Amino acid sequence: MTDGLILHPDNKARCWWPGTDPFYVEYHDTEWGVPEFDDRALFEKLILDGFQAGLSWITILRKRENFRRAFAGFDPAVIARFDQAQVETLMLDPGIVRNRAKIEATIAGARAWLVIQERGGFSRFLWDFVGGRPVQPNLKSRRDVPTETEISRKISKVLKAEGFNFVGPTIVYAFMQAVGMTNDHLTGCYRHAECAALAKGL
Repeated sequence: MTDGLILHPDNKARCWWPGTDPFYVEYHDTEWGVPEFDDRALFEKLILDGFQAGLSWITILRKRENFRRAFAGFDPAVIARFDQAQVETLMLDPGIVRNRAKIEATIAGARAWLVIQERGGFSRFLWDFVGGRPVQPNLKSRRDVPTETEISRKISKVLKAEGFNFVGPTIVYAFMQAVGMTNDHLTGCYRHAECAALAKGL
């Protein structure tokens, strides 16, 4: 098969990266690459991608429910009011990644989100970078998948200026892939056509 595809027992070809882990495959099949326009959900995914820095995404995914519990369901209005005592409590929580810089970046990001939301919405702010529609790069092989792009570099720069941290171009590109701003399922993956169809319906 084309480099980057795995044929599964259900006779469906999928992108290589989730391997055959059922939990990870479920995420690939139902979430990754699906266009996301909910302001709060986009904040959650951006923050979780920041926590991924230096780790594997499956590690974060397995802890996602713990993160949601620890960070008030990723409600930016609540997180923005977290104080130093709450930071210390989070640093003792074994269910999440206990990284002080990332925890403090989440609080700063929540405050930045609130400002952007007041200006017209976090979703519109992000999706305007791709003209409101998912990019369709039609990647055929895992060798074709970039780690960052001109757009991710631009978004990274603007997010940093707004007050976000852990939003480098590579993290932002992984985020764009996850929330469907770019359809990076390989063309031979059965989900590629399905996500492309979702984009056409926008």
